[in-house]
Amino acid sequence: MKNFLKKIVCFCLVGFYFFTVEKVHAIIPYYYFPSIKNLQKESLSIGKNAYQLLYFGQYKDSLNLAKLAVKINSTDVKLWLILSETQVANKQYKNAINSLRKAEKINSEISDIYFAKSNIYLQTSQIKNAKIALETGLKIDPNNHKAIFQLGNIFLMEKNYSEAIKIFDKSVKIKPDFWQAINNQGLAYFEKNNINLSIKFFEKALSIDENAETLLALASCLRNKDIELALKLAKKALIKDPNYVKDDFRKEQLWGEKLQTSTKILLQNDQLQTDVILAKSKILASS
Repeated sequence: MKNFLKKIVCFCLVGFYFFTVEKVHAIIPYYYFPSIKNLQKESLSIGKNAYQLLYFGQYKDSLNLAKLAVKINSTDVKLWLILSETQVANKQYKNAINSLRKAEKINSEISDIYFAKSNIYLQTSQIKNAKIALETGLKIDPNNHKAIFQLGNIFLMEKNYSEAIKIFDKSVKIKPDFWQAINNQGLAYFEKNNINLSIKFFEKALSIDENAETLLALASCLRNKDIELALKLAKKALIKDPNYVKDDFRKEQLWGEKLQTSTKILLQNDQLQTDVILAKSKILASS
């Protein structure tokens, strides 16, 4: 009986133990701790969403998402680059440069970091810093035709037309149909008073893409040689993009003083006044 009672007591105690444990398990919440890999995947997904919002013009939301992505994973260069882009879109240029510096500390051998820096420096009129950043990036990625083109543009800004022409030529050798670089060679030659070579390069650019800028630039070259063709080209240019009627807009496209002067004279032609007025009215309507 005593042994029997002992067995009963032991059974009850064991039963109580299992019951108690089961009960405790029932009231303790279960937490899921994601792995580092899952966190990295999630941060990249958030970063992509931030980039999409940026593309659709939702700048503040894209910035907030990019910040969150970096907080989750601060070791991914791509996320810092995305954050930098969203900061630029929100005109937070100093913050954008700081983001790129952090990306550079993670991996200093990524050319996109320096190309992004250069774009920010250009937007803030820091030409010298922009050039240094571009040249650094090109040491890593020497065949990036867009970066080479941007370097050529800096030489245009500095009025170093001979060097600009050489740099644009490098870009075209990498990408033969890069009409923008061909066009800008024409801009540089005009400022060097070599109108014939300007015409040659503008015509080559137009054979690739019949764009407003090159049409008007060629028209300005032909102003004293073939006024009828010049007027025809100018009319077509203003229809394609009315913004080229504005001096400031052409200046943003890096048109030099000599080409600007020639274009102003052309646009004062009586036969173009209707087109000029129409272009200006289109600009006002869209603003």
